[in-house]
Amino acid sequence: MNDTLSTLNWLVEAGADEAVAEEPVNRLAAKAAVQPLQAPRPAPARAPAPIIEDDAVGGAMASAAAATNLAELQAALEAFDGCALKRTATNTVFADGVVSGRILLIGEAPGRDEDRVGKPFVGKAGQLLDKMLASIGLDRKTNAYITNVINWRPPDNRDPTPEEAAACLPFLRRHIELADPEVIILLGAVAARHVVGISDGIMKLRGRWLEYRVGERMVPLMPTLHPAYLLRQPAHKELAWRDLQAVREKMKALGLPQSATQSN
Repeated sequence: MNDTLSTLNWLVEAGADEAVAEEPVNRLAAKAAVQPLQAPRPAPARAPAPIIEDDAVGGAMASAAAATNLAELQAALEAFDGCALKRTATNTVFADGVVSGRILLIGEAPGRDEDRVGKPFVGKAGQLLDKMLASIGLDRKTNAYITNVINWRPPDNRDPTPEEAAACLPFLRRHIELADPEVIILLGAVAARHVVGISDGIMKLRGRWLEYRVGERMVPLMPTLHPAYLLRQPAHKELAWRDLQAVREKMKALGLPQSATQSN
C-alpha cells in the first residue's frame, strides 16, 4: 500500500494530473506495425439477370396462325426453333396420308423409326396401325391422314414435357383446322390429354365419342388404344377392335368412303 502511495506522489510531483488509460502500457515493448487504412471492399458482383427466352408459345401461335394451307404450316413448323426437342431430333415429323379422306388420326410423338424417316407410324406400331385401319376400310394411301401431338422425337422415347407439348400444340390445332376432318381418332393417353384436355386414363376414355370444335362445327372424336401399347398388351386388341367398329359405323352414317380392301 505504501509503495502504491509513494508511486502516486512521485507522479504528481512529476506533473501528471490525469489518467490516460485503464490498463498500464508497457512503453518498452516493441510497437506493433501500423496497419495502413484499407479501402472498403467492393460489394460482391451480382449474378447477371437471366436471359428471358423468346415466348415460344406466342411465337408458335403467330407462326401457325399465319399458315393458310398445310404446305405453309409444314414450312412454318420446320422453321420453328422454339421447342427444345428439335435440337436432338433428326427430322421434323409432320404428317402422312391423304387429307381428303376426312379421317384424321393423332398419335403422341415420333419414335426412332419415325425420326429417321420423317413420317409418323412407320415402325412396328405403324405396321399394326395400318392393319387396324384396313379392318375398317381405311388406308393412309387413299383415305386416312395421320399426325402427332409432338413433331420431334423425345430422347429415349420419353413422354414430352408440358413445355415441349405447349410449344407444339398451336401447330397441332392449326393442323386440325386446315385438315378439316369429319372424324378424329386419338391414339393413346398422351394424345387424348393434349387434344381434349382430359387427364383420365385411356382405359376410361376409349370407346366413348367426344367432340372437338373445328371452326363453327363439332367433330366426333374417338380415343382408342395406341398401337405400341397393343404390341405390349395384345389381349387388349379386342378393345381397340370395338372402338374401330364404332368408327366404321360413324363413317357410314356420315357417308364417308371406305377402301375396297376393307376386312370383314
